[in-house]
Amino acid sequence: MPDTMTRDAPRGSAGTSTYDAVIIGAGFSGMYQLHLLRDRLGLSVRVLEQGGGVGGTWYWNRYPGARCDSESHSYCFTFSPELYKEWEWTERYPGQPEIMRYMNWVADRLDLKRDIAFDTRVTAARYDDTANRWQVTTEAGERLNATYLITAVGCLSTANVPKIPGLEDFKGRWYHTGQWPHEGVDFTGMRVGQVGTGSTGIQAVPVIAEAAKHLTVFQRTANYSVPARNGPLDAEFKDWVRQNYEKIRATTQSTPNGHPFIIADRSTWDVTEEERAALYEAAWEKGGLQLRATFRDLLVDKAANDTAAEFLKAKIRSIVKDPDTAAKLADIDHPYAAKRPPIDSDYFETFNRDNVALVDVRANPIERITPDGIQLRDGTLHALDIIVFATGFDAMTGPLLLLNITGRDGLALKDAWAAGPRSYLGLQVAGFPNLFTITGPGSPSVLCNMPVCIEQHAEWIADCIAMLREKGVARMEPEPAAVDRWVEQVNAAANATLLPQAGHSWYLGANVPGKPRVFMPYAGGMARYREICDEVAGKGYEGFALSR
Repeated sequence: MPDTMTRDAPRGSAGTSTYDAVIIGAGFSGMYQLHLLRDRLGLSVRVLEQGGGVGGTWYWNRYPGARCDSESHSYCFTFSPELYKEWEWTERYPGQPEIMRYMNWVADRLDLKRDIAFDTRVTAARYDDTANRWQVTTEAGERLNATYLITAVGCLSTANVPKIPGLEDFKGRWYHTGQWPHEGVDFTGMRVGQVGTGSTGIQAVPVIAEAAKHLTVFQRTANYSVPARNGPLDAEFKDWVRQNYEKIRATTQSTPNGHPFIIADRSTWDVTEEERAALYEAAWEKGGLQLRATFRDLLVDKAANDTAAEFLKAKIRSIVKDPDTAAKLADIDHPYAAKRPPIDSDYFETFNRDNVALVDVRANPIERITPDGIQLRDGTLHALDIIVFATGFDAMTGPLLLLNITGRDGLALKDAWAAGPRSYLGLQVAGFPNLFTITGPGSPSVLCNMPVCIEQHAEWIADCIAMLREKGVARMEPEPAAVDRWVEQVNAAANATLLPQAGHSWYLGANVPGKPRVFMPYAGGMARYREICDEVAGKGYEGFALSR
């Protein structure tokens, strides 16, 4: 096995710090990968984090109503029974402040922060073929090199601020939900305009409406949403969670989406219309993402999906009192759960407030932003003091391309992915030796409860690096043919579902102008994906080129 760098002597030549591995990002992914490589394998590791603390997406996403849509007892690390049982969540769906407390608690409990450089933005990473090292440069001019480079930058960390003419002339203040001021924003007495009604926007609307003088919601794409039914966890449930750690972990690892519930083994057509309505009603009352688990065929049979879609549209029309507003909110053009399925706390009810208005910008698009507000194509001006962009992210590829990664023979990642992302298992990219991408494009990632797929990826990468060092393998990268086969599998898995029918989904990159339209996550399910990764490793890392 090659010698391990000592942790107390990371300096290389010419002012360059040298490590076995450099990890970019200190969210769930970076924290767990650091723990595995440093504490289990004994490697010298440095984590570079742009933010001022751990937390990843939760460090930045502090917008009003920011809350997880996975249940708290599954949205956490499960690799350690002690960690799992020691922490106690307070709510069914934890809010951003509680998740941040948890992340900091884990970081302190595992003594991770001493190997994390905060407020450190990576500006470039270049592979040196002669030295077989990754050369990493930061905004402050620091240089680091490492044998292994691991990106833990998250899938939803690059804010997508729409390029609307006139934004620079706006006299008021504007914010993106993914870059929210840590001191918060006071909406009291303000005329607020929110652009975007995806999952984030659906969370923000009710909270902003409570404080603002008036809120105008600019909706391009109407969306389904199911009530979260969030609330405090009682002592009995907390005790049940502690006693059922193994069962909960086994469930999350064996289900397609990594959640702690099982998809019902019944077709939509196995029951009568009355029974179906009762099952949907029970799921609506229970709240959360389980409504999509009512039947096993909702994402593969359009007619089956239509039954859920019509149920949810009818709920919208029954909740929203103004028929015109209700019609706009229920004018949904994609199958249920073909886009990320939001859950909410009083989203549709908020449109019954006197200080809230809905504007359909698909029928009457935003023309420009003026000094005084947002002007529509027909000339209507909505006067505003604050604009909130809940317009999502340059998902999955955006955070990676911002790192300016250059691989073997000067190949830039942006050029390798010019027509869309291509990877093997979402873990490695051909032409980029010893670069590992946690939850990269081509893995289940955003279609899954994130901590579940993060743990699987980080563990696979750690096991792989241990093998490379034990066998004296210097370089590892995918064979181009393996990449081709995997891209075909990713496309086939998506096409076997209704997911591609949401043509404006960020799963396809459709929310970013000019971005290639490629279905990015693997839709075959987390459990099947885990089996595939294990099979590849079991066959001597089949599909990867290993060289000494």
